[in-house]
Amino acid sequence: MANRLRDALSRPLKDLRLSVTDRCNFRCRYCMPPEMFDEGFEFLPKQQVLTFEEMERIVRLFVQASGIEKVRITGGEPLMRSQLSHLIQLISKVDGIRDIAMTTNGSLLTKHAQNLKEAGLDRVTVSLDCLDDEHFRYINGRNISVQHVLDGINAAEEAGLEVKVNMVVKRGMNDEDILPMARYFKGTNIILRFIEYMDVGNANGWKLDHVVGKRELYDIINKEMPIEPVDPNYRGEVADRFRYKDGSGEIGIISSVTDSFCQDCSRARVSPEGKLITCLFASEGHDLRDVLRSGASDEEVIEHIASIWEKRDDRYSEERFQQTDQDKIKKIEMSHIGG
Repeated sequence: MANRLRDALSRPLKDLRLSVTDRCNFRCRYCMPPEMFDEGFEFLPKQQVLTFEEMERIVRLFVQASGIEKVRITGGEPLMRSQLSHLIQLISKVDGIRDIAMTTNGSLLTKHAQNLKEAGLDRVTVSLDCLDDEHFRYINGRNISVQHVLDGINAAEEAGLEVKVNMVVKRGMNDEDILPMARYFKGTNIILRFIEYMDVGNANGWKLDHVVGKRELYDIINKEMPIEPVDPNYRGEVADRFRYKDGSGEIGIISSVTDSFCQDCSRARVSPEGKLITCLFASEGHDLRDVLRSGASDEEVIEHIASIWEKRDDRYSEERFQQTDQDKIKKIEMSHIGG
């Protein structure tokens, strides 16, 4: 295995998140508000988006550069990208990759879960923010029923994929759904993770008042369904783990606002058009696509990746509350680079 690349704060490069499209069939109000991402919104033209072969090459070169073993496919909604199982198959054949995951809204999983599993996908994380159907249709902005997503989760399980569910919690939007979600998934094989509402991008109008923090989330759940902390599976795991004291499973809380984990962040992101992004809250990325398409050798691309990572000193979540002009900080939208 290659020696890990380390950034300016000595954090290793261990995981790659690969966004395959900026398009999505949802218009979730905390991510792609329908008022902004309307019919006139211009998504990336096809020629600017990386091909599957270019994405496979990027994965292979990240393995050679830093020995990464995990790849997560994100979007947009990744299943909006035609023939995604072909990309999964290409990545699964890269020597050194042992885990391929995907984050999805779940609405298209019923159709694709079996093909994805056969192509080499190991895990899916499904975004689901409530169980009340009317409320869910409002949140997703496309009048898609919650049952559609639940059916997708069932299809993923039946295909043999490991499934987790992520719930973004925004005060005033779905904080009343915390306990119903916990009750629903308690006692199943699915780990539910609660995510603090984050200020990714500028479209969602983020305010600190909208954040339900880790301590409050813990107290809400623990009062009805007692939980206790569990050790992380590995250093840098983004979710704090808690298990139900009655032995009926576990939950996670991802607290990038009230209890940041910048010090252990080992994730690089590549956008659909080939920008290497070194922080979820970044303002811009570093071009890989033009380097790839210039005829550069593998060694030259690896050197380019290394030069970017070794200068990385991002720790936005730790610095967030020192920024006095938050509204003026331009950031890449969540819908463009995934979580």
